[in-house]
Amino acid sequence: MTTRPRPPGALRRALTAAAAGALALAGAVALPAAPAHAGATTSGDVIANLWSYNWDSVAAECTDVLGPNGYGAVWVAPPAESLKQTNYYWWDVYQPYSYDLSGRFGTAAQFASMVDACHDAGVKVYTDAVINHTAAQTGTGYNGTTLTNKYDTPDWDPDDYHTSAECADSDLIIDDWSNLTEIQNCELLGLPDLETEDDDVRSGIAAFLNKQLALGVDGFRIDAAKHMPVADLNAIWAKLDNTTAGAEPYIFQEVYPGSTPAASDYYSAGDVLDFGYASKVKSAFQGNVSDLESLPSSGVLTPANSVSFVTNHDTERNGLHMSYKDGDTYRLANVFQLAYKWSTPTVYSGFEFSSSDQAPPNSNGFVTDTNCSSGWYCLHRDTAVTGMVKWHNAVGSEAVANWSTKSSSVIGFSRGTAGYIAINNGSSAATYTFATGMADGTYTNVIDNGATTVTVSGGNATLTMPAKSAIAFYDGEFTPCDTACEEPDDGTSTVTATFNEYAATSSGQDVYVVGSIAALGSWDTAKAVKLSSTGYPIWSGAVSVPVNTSFEYKYVKKDSSGNVTWESNANRSATTTTSAVSLSNSWNVANTNATDVTFNVNATTDWGTNVYVVGSIASLGSWNTADAIPLSSASYPTWSKSVIVPKSTAFEYKYVKKDGSGNVTWESGTNRSYTTGTSSGHTSTDTWK
Repeated sequence: MTTRPRPPGALRRALTAAAAGALALAGAVALPAAPAHAGATTSGDVIANLWSYNWDSVAAECTDVLGPNGYGAVWVAPPAESLKQTNYYWWDVYQPYSYDLSGRFGTAAQFASMVDACHDAGVKVYTDAVINHTAAQTGTGYNGTTLTNKYDTPDWDPDDYHTSAECADSDLIIDDWSNLTEIQNCELLGLPDLETEDDDVRSGIAAFLNKQLALGVDGFRIDAAKHMPVADLNAIWAKLDNTTAGAEPYIFQEVYPGSTPAASDYYSAGDVLDFGYASKVKSAFQGNVSDLESLPSSGVLTPANSVSFVTNHDTERNGLHMSYKDGDTYRLANVFQLAYKWSTPTVYSGFEFSSSDQAPPNSNGFVTDTNCSSGWYCLHRDTAVTGMVKWHNAVGSEAVANWSTKSSSVIGFSRGTAGYIAINNGSSAATYTFATGMADGTYTNVIDNGATTVTVSGGNATLTMPAKSAIAFYDGEFTPCDTACEEPDDGTSTVTATFNEYAATSSGQDVYVVGSIAALGSWDTAKAVKLSSTGYPIWSGAVSVPVNTSFEYKYVKKDSSGNVTWESNANRSATTTTSAVSLSNSWNVANTNATDVTFNVNATTDWGTNVYVVGSIASLGSWNTADAIPLSSASYPTWSKSVIVPKSTAFEYKYVKKDGSGNVTWESGTNRSYTTGTSSGHTSTDTWK
């Protein structure tokens, strides 16, 4: 739980009955589920932060995704029973009602099964430990515990808490954020503050943590650590048992930046989450990534004592750090984090939200199973991210070297001679030659799951990086396919082809592009290139293909069982030159039968609401608003998008608005109509009615 002074205008969550106001931001479509791939390198130190997942879903992710892809550990939500209120805020779990392990995310038995499943997959389990305080609000918890006095719980009596005598503030609330006594002895937002200097309290906290260690938990993220003296924490740690693997539990702590106390004061008690690192990465990826060259001297924490993150379950909501709503920029920032040698990295996957207090998808407050195609954003499954986890593990402790800044948006660096990465944070493809420090040869690009290769000659590589993407390769074995992958063609000169396909899909289906050249799988659907659903129903992906080459291609859909559905139209065709090419298509609409219509509508919206077009034909969603086409707000209040539709076709359409929760508002009036001809370049200019 992040704690800090209340700066003017800053957003912060309020753990009170009067919750913070809605922060309605634009929604994003969750990434689809990705199958586990063979050939993962040995699990390393990367922590998957699945804080919002229930226990059954964490178990499934460990088995199907985290273990096979080389993640070292999973960080999960507080397992204690917590406050249950009808609004079901996400932060209710930071108000412990009892130390029973049945709560919002599942039963104690499901928790134990989750730990076992993760261990079977080679993944450690770290739980969020809320040990500074108990609940500020009375009521009933998720396992039926009822509190009528917030200072009297099943685990604690009134004399186990700090009083105004120790707090030295009559209202018991932290008001002076420069006063160490207040910060550590007074109540954070009315949360009863445990008297951690008392040995009985220390023993009670240790018993709670030891109960988890006995079930196989490997360590703890300590919530609100700065509100407890380091001496108290170390005294509690001295009472902890070893893990079932015989090691001391791993400890990492939340110490929000500030001079009182400083994050470095907590190094003796364990590692510390580095909020400054996340802030520096956000600044760079929303500005100049070239600034990252000076990251070590920018005031971030000592790498040996810290845990890094791009965002987490708290800071993505208050504007402090990036979030899934930053789209490809957010993904690319995580790619950088996994590439750069610094502290222990974490990759956060959470749920979509339209207000800062919103709870995960739930049934009567109990978190439901994660569905990565509906309401969740599963970044840890993304092809680029899983590829970089393998890359991260393979390069090990090699130092950053061969740094190259090509522009404010393009950088490259190696990790010794073990691996190289080039990052393009720009809005268009970029081609540069990099001195990689790598041995001459051909390497697999882990960012696109091996669809392309990289040739190093004389230590140099000429790389064409798609917009908002990267190319990364390492010196070692990488098996991106379930069967042996065929090498692409000689690959010495390639150009980026960006594929954009309108395709409505069912839950669990993904869209791929496959074609006549090796870079597109040579018509083998097992080697087809998976496209991203970030802009659903537009599926997009960039592939390095040979220059001055003609090829054929089609799109296919695959479900979770591997069943393949081909487009019914004739093969599509394209020819590359020496420049990047963009290919926009629509499912089952052949190139020869297709034309484009650019829809423009003048529409004002509230913050967090977007505009879509939907219509009577399949390429406009067949009136299904879930498959409506999102328009760009780049020229707000005009929203625009070029859409591929059949030639010589009459259709009806309308515009709709969707807010962050998915609520749909149709424009008024009768349906609009349009008829395409045999030419291209059609335009429809409208005003919301």
